[in-house]
Amino acid sequence: MATDYDASRKSEDEQKEESLEARRLTSGEQDKTSGKIDEDETELAESYELPGADLSHEVLSVEVTPRQNDEFTCTSCFLVQHVSRRAAPGTDLCRDCA
Repeated sequence: MATDYDASRKSEDEQKEESLEARRLTSGEQDKTSGKIDEDETELAESYELPGADLSHEVLSVEVTPRQNDEFTCTSCFLVQHVSRRAAPGTDLCRDCA
């Protein structure tokens, strides 16, 4: 079984509750949600109103600086990288994409 080491640890009560739920489902009882009809995801997404989501009146500006002499643009991921990140001298491929 794979272990997710980044996941938060569960208390003993939560672990017992999960194991009881698993036993109940394997003992022949059906999950109460198994009979529900799947709802359309787009309808659900449209029903949520996010706070501050209307940005139509906002003007977004970003300052763009030109590529420096010690930088290159990777031909695979198109990110601007420092020359020390080149996979091989003379190529425009970063170490991550090589």
